[in-house]
Amino acid sequence: MRLWARSAAPTRASPARESTFVELTFVVIIIAVLATLIAPRLFSRVGQSKQSVAAANAASLATAFKTMMADCGWSRVPDSISIDSLWEKPGEAGGWKGPYIENADALKDPWGNKFRLEVPGSKNVDFDVVSYGADNQAGGEEENADVRKP
Repeated sequence: MRLWARSAAPTRASPARESTFVELTFVVIIIAVLATLIAPRLFSRVGQSKQSVAAANAASLATAFKTMMADCGWSRVPDSISIDSLWEKPGEAGGWKGPYIENADALKDPWGNKFRLEVPGSKNVDFDVVSYGADNQAGGEEENADVRKP
């Protein structure tokens, strides 16, 4: 009595199965090539969209800051005021009716850095709301470019 039996010789895959594998391999290669060509363009679009969001948010913060200035009766921005005064009442703001933003996260740009308030501003006489871009350094190009409002 035999306890084990020899298995039959391995069979080759059918021609239809081999052609399906070849087709699938070509599809994967084509997708990889397309992804390699398209991905860099998509990533540059992400940087451009973050710049646009930063500009819109900075403009919104500048408008909120002008409202706060009117409420406080300031004709010019005091030197001790920061962008945080839109969320937390500063000591010298007698008519402050804030907060002027929905939450403290509104003070951050799309890269997670806090917007800055520059007094006096270089774009506006009174003040500028500034984001230094992705690198959080003054100057730069593309995604690293500064955003200044109003």
